[in-house]
Amino acid sequence: MGTGRKAWQEKSALVTPEAVFNDRRNIIKALGLGALGASIPGQVQAGLFDLFGKSEPHAPFVTHPLAFSGNKAYGQQEILTPEKKVTTHNNYYEFGTSKTDPFDNAQGFKVDPWTLRVEGLVDNPLTLDLDDLTKLLPLEERIYRLRCVEAWSMVIPWVGFPLKALLAKAGVKAGATHVAFETLFDPDQMPGQKSRLMGGGIHYPYVEGLRLDEATNELAFMAVGLYGKTLPPQNGAPIRLVVPWKYGFKSIKSVVRIRVMDKQPPTSWNQLAPHEYGFYANVNPEVDHPRWSQATERRIGEGGIFSAQRIATLPFNGYGEQVAHLYKGMNLRQYY
Repeated sequence: MGTGRKAWQEKSALVTPEAVFNDRRNIIKALGLGALGASIPGQVQAGLFDLFGKSEPHAPFVTHPLAFSGNKAYGQQEILTPEKKVTTHNNYYEFGTSKTDPFDNAQGFKVDPWTLRVEGLVDNPLTLDLDDLTKLLPLEERIYRLRCVEAWSMVIPWVGFPLKALLAKAGVKAGATHVAFETLFDPDQMPGQKSRLMGGGIHYPYVEGLRLDEATNELAFMAVGLYGKTLPPQNGAPIRLVVPWKYGFKSIKSVVRIRVMDKQPPTSWNQLAPHEYGFYANVNPEVDHPRWSQATERRIGEGGIFSAQRIATLPFNGYGEQVAHLYKGMNLRQYY
């Protein structure tokens, strides 16, 4: 392929630089907000202190380089975000609801052995081990915007393969309409799964779903790495879904099961709070969350707490050219 940039690719100036995503605990203490923080609902609290930095750097992760040739048009000319930001500022309630809990609590997470099953309405059910995840399909790099439902955003270079390529390997049967996803359930490794309080009230295992036409869209991506290396556990090791036109909670992490179905599957946040989190979760600046506006977002950037510049949120997170046709004629306020 040539070096031309596709319409959905990020310009280098938009790629998030290093040194913003850090532990907020010292900031909370310094501001005397300990009691206040305890009284704030988890989902609001999760995004409240996103702008604050941490003075102590984290120890490096044990990750491994990934070989990917992929498509030369996918992010090869971008200025890549240094990985420390994205790997220290995460929503992954299986490891706790603080932004730094996933890093702090996932250090001993084991991904080998690992089994990912692709089953349901398929001609060729697949059982993949850890080695298969990086060798079954050619790997490529894509730089996508990530828009969190909490109204912050970043830009991440992922390594992986299109979800539609995996589904093609399995052979989707006629009559299939949806694809369901399930995260690992392992309370011994994931402390948030032991307690609904620590785990944000979610009933585990975490589940998600897409319509089949969404799952086979060119942008739907199974990531096995970021920044050219295997995923660290707090980012969803060893494999996760990335759907960049939807809010971040749709991009389910540490996937162990993909099931092709003939009906809409349940999804975790929709089960927990259906008046706040719909099945579709398309990024839509015209449909506010009940507790905050979605019209703008904080794009995390260089320089500390003042660098997270507020910018306008784009419909479908800026990927309307690729995905808007999937929802033609739908009421996106009703199907949020």
